[in-house]
Parts: sequence; C-alpha cells; structure tokens
Amino acid sequence: RQMSAACLKMRLMVSGSAALPVSVFEKWQEISGHTLLERYGMTEIGIGISNPLHGERRPGYIGTPLPGVFSRLTDDAGIEVTTEGVPGEIHIKGENVFLEYWRRPAETQASFQGDWFRTGDTAVIERGYYRILGRQSVDIIKTGGYKVSALEIEEVLRTHAAIQECAVVGIEDPQWGERVCAAVVLKTGSRLNLADLRQWAREKIAAYKIPGRLLVLEEFPRNAMGKVTKPALKKMFTNGT
Repeated sequence: RQMSAACLKMRLMVSGSAALPVSVFEKWQEISGHTLLERYGMTEIGIGISNPLHGERRPGYIGTPLPGVFSRLTDDAGIEVTTEGVPGEIHIKGENVFLEYWRRPAETQASFQGDWFRTGDTAVIERGYYRILGRQSVDIIKTGGYKVSALEIEEVLRTHAAIQECAVVGIEDPQWGERVCAAVVLKTGSRLNLADLRQWAREKIAAYKIPGRLLVLEEFPRNAMGKVTKPALKKMFTNGT
C-alpha cells in the first residue's frame, strides 16, 4: 500500500531497454496505478519508436515512430514489408541516427542500407503499432522451416503456474536447424520436467514452438544492466549444464 501510494505521486513511468512482458505490464499497473509507457531505442538512434504520452499505450507493443523519425520493416532480401502482420527487420532513418562507429568503417557500412540504419531487431506492425519479436541474433529461432519468436514463447511460458522466470533460445540441431529450448527459474517449492511442460504447452502454442529441451536454473546469467545474457544460456545448453 505504501509503495502504491508513493507511485501515484509520480507523473510518468516508462519502460525500455528490453521488451516489456505483458504480464509485467499488467502487474505493475495493478501495483502502481500507472500504465507504463513502453518505447524503443538504442545507442545508435536514441529513442525512435514509442507508445503515446496521451493515447492508447498498448501492452506488448512499442508504438509508432516519434516525430521526425522514419521507420520501416524489410524482409531478408532487403525489400520493404508493406503488409501488416508480416515480420521484418526494423530500419530507422532521421536526424536522430548516429553517423558512424568510431574507426570501424566495415561495421558502419554493414549497418546501413542507404540512409536506413539496420537495427537488427525483428518486429511486425499490427493495427498501426510495432510489436517486437526479438533480436535477429538470439531471439529469432529458425526451426523446421519456421521462423519463431523466442519472446512470444516466453510470454506463454510465463503463464505456467510453476515458472517464475523464463528465457527461450535456439540451439543448433541437425534435424530441425535449431531446436527451441527453454531455461526457467521456478517458483519456490515448484517442480517441472520437460514432459509435463510439453503436455501443458500443447494447448497453448503451435507444436513447432514447444520447447524440445528444458533447463531448470537457480538464476539466469545477466549483464550489468540486468538483461539475461542469452549467448551464455546457449552455452549452458551446449555444455549440458
């Protein structure tokens, strides 16, 4: 109650740095009385896309481009995606975009398509708002001919009664290309095995999105900003930790 009362005195609360789970959005709204304003940015562009200060702040979405910022989605061939619901890489253009990586001309060149900066993040546009599917390098899993968003699977797994936290990664597999693998931190006193998780997930998500491996951890490896370091998680699966 004390925290809720203190939160109500604040004018605005924002979320960024990583995709905001819908469950966290809703829980924080319940605790604080605030509707978090989620926005999207990175060092190279500052803040480029945001939910509105006044208007609908849609859970699970990062919003629309800010004034003066231009954005688009492109497919694997670099062609602009013009159909809603079709995934593509976010490209950003505008005076907010950085000039270059210091003394790294090759990396700078690879990061631009003309005037457009390639963010490396995959998203879809739905009802006018951008929704992040994840980083191409770690969050987009290519399995059995499908491109799967790890973030979408994580959103579902968080609703399991035994799971406190979860992270999904793709691990190289000779049959599937990559196998969907889930690492979880369980709630105190809870137990979970792969067979039970797969049975539960069959009613929630498509078969090709169901994790094929499960790793139960006490805590996740994180960087200085508190983000889960998925490359470290992938090594745990590879090393059989």
